[in-house]
Formats: sequence, C-alpha cells, structure tokens
Amino acid sequence: MNKAELVDYIASNADLTKAQAAKAIDAFVGGVEAALKAGDSVTLVGFGTFSVGDREARTGRNPKTGEPLEIAASKQPKFKAGKTLKDAVQ
Repeated sequence: MNKAELVDYIASNADLTKAQAAKAIDAFVGGVEAALKAGDSVTLVGFGTFSVGDREARTGRNPKTGEPLEIAASKQPKFKAGKTLKDAVQ
C-alpha cells in the first residue's frame, strides 16, 4: 500500500475528504519526525513504538575494491510492533 492508497482508505473509513486524510497523514508523520528528532519516542498502544537507536562506529568494506573503511556512528529510527499488530499479522 502506498501513500495514495492509504489516503483513500482513511478517507473512506473515517468520513473524511481525501485532502483531509492526506493532511492527517502528513501531520502524523511530521509529529513522529519531530518527536524522534527531539530524542523522544512515540508509543501507540497496541500498534507499536517509534524510537531512535544509536549505531556504533564500525569498520566496513568497499564492495568494489574490498578496502576497509570507517563507518561513522549514527542514529537510526526504529519501530517495534505492538502485540495487537503482531497478532493481526499472524
């Protein structure tokens, strides 16, 4: 499902126009991004938790030449599915 299909689904199930559904999705994504940038996590009970994880610096290899190279430490967004979502998928 892509964004347009999700907008259609939300619009039809929540009695919203497509424009309103698109704004709602954009607001949700913006809110999650803002919380993660601030170092917070976003928990939706039953659905899951969005959080930020630290990734340590490590040595990798250039696939073309095979030479080792240093990969800098970084922060990565993570999502952990909640029980209700896990059960729905099984």
